[in-house]
Amino acid sequence: MKQQHPCEYMIWYGVPFIKKEITKCLINNFGLNQRETAKLLGITPASVCMYISEKRGKIEIKDEKIKIEINISAERIVKHGETVFIPEICRICKILREKKSFPTIEPKSI
Repeated sequence: MKQQHPCEYMIWYGVPFIKKEITKCLINNFGLNQRETAKLLGITPASVCMYISEKRGKIEIKDEKIKIEINISAERIVKHGETVFIPEICRICKILREKKSFPTIEPKSI
């Protein structure tokens, strides 16, 4: 069976989870509508709809510290705009991997 690289796993499952949580945070905590959220994140309103309806990013994490970090990311995105969206996704991804709170598939040691 072919090994899946941890970053590949995060692209398929982690990034949609992070985008979903940031999207929900922008709408619920910062009062943005779907169109404003889409523009701020550089995604389509249809993508925002998919995240809100949880058709994307279906994995749930109950770790309150992760939720706080996502809220911090959403606040930074509101303040600084689209340019910080990707760095914030990378920041959250790194936290998830370090805390091992995301079910990643790690490569076997050589």
